[in-house]
Amino acid sequence: MTNHRTRALAATCLLLATAGLAATGCSKSESSDKGASPSGSDQAAQQQVTTDPTASGAGCTLTAYGAPKLDLKNAVVGFSQSEKEDNPFRIAETQSIKDEAAKLGVKKLLTTDAQSQLPKQISDIQDMLAQGAQLLIVAPLNSDGLDPALKAAAAKHVPVITIDRKINATSCKDYVTFLGSDFVEQGKRAADAMIKATGGKGQVAILLGSSGNNVTTDRTKGFVDEIAAKAPGLKVVAQQTGDFTRDKGQQVMEQLIQSKPGITAVYAENDEMGLGAVTALKSAGKNPGKDVKVVSVDGTRNAVQAIVNGTYNAVIESNPRFGPLAFATAQKFYSGEAIPEDVIISDRAYDESNAKASVGGAF
Repeated sequence: MTNHRTRALAATCLLLATAGLAATGCSKSESSDKGASPSGSDQAAQQQVTTDPTASGAGCTLTAYGAPKLDLKNAVVGFSQSEKEDNPFRIAETQSIKDEAAKLGVKKLLTTDAQSQLPKQISDIQDMLAQGAQLLIVAPLNSDGLDPALKAAAAKHVPVITIDRKINATSCKDYVTFLGSDFVEQGKRAADAMIKATGGKGQVAILLGSSGNNVTTDRTKGFVDEIAAKAPGLKVVAQQTGDFTRDKGQQVMEQLIQSKPGITAVYAENDEMGLGAVTALKSAGKNPGKDVKVVSVDGTRNAVQAIVNGTYNAVIESNPRFGPLAFATAQKFYSGEAIPEDVIISDRAYDESNAKASVGGAF
């Protein structure tokens, strides 16, 4: 285990050192103002890679992928965002890509927003290719369905780096690599936080993310399996989708309060749904954080502040600041180095022990 961690740490340092980058991202508040970006010394904002390259085989190289060598300072790079940017995660993610492109002096950055519509994301990617995109960074809306866009990129020998959601495709053929979190592990950690908050007893409702992507599937599996293994007295009594939005999370919670009045805990698969649930619970005269324990995944500033305020119990981070890692990975790829199929980042956790000190570094 020690050797594994040592190799993983070395891989992290090599990835960032090769590109000459610090993995500092952009912080973004979900309130109406734009928030403040953390300083370069704020380690809380940084993505840390945990991938051990030896665990992923030889990895994908420029030669194996069949792409031409490229200097990013003379390149046209396209970024395809999946969901409308009224979600703090998406705001921070897009801004991080823009900031890093500007920092590196990328010749031209094309950005699109699919507005949660798969056909639009496909056409967005095809349009960027028509505009001369030579590298694509894609935040997929769904794990399936992007085949036409991937085929269009392959036909032009344009590498595709995917971030934050995995796609069901072949690495080093349809795309180079996936950068993101271990979503099953996030679900397990959320379950552990819920067990701690509830004492391992009660009735828990799960607010599921949108269907069709591995984030929802994996965060659900990790949570349910961990609860079953460690806290049989904590019963999952409802699972209903809130589509990763605050309004839908609130609506679903309002319905569940009526249909499942015995609920004592809520696991939301992102902060926006969790915050919506808090609003519904308060409107129903309940005391979130006390009468009904609330745990979610993301790490937005408002959710971490809710822990400080006592209306939330824990948040497992899912760091959206992919700009430095995405461009560092691209630079490694273009220098001829092998890139693992999955580049996994570590995520922090917030609870009452650290939320007050950490809220400033949340996005």
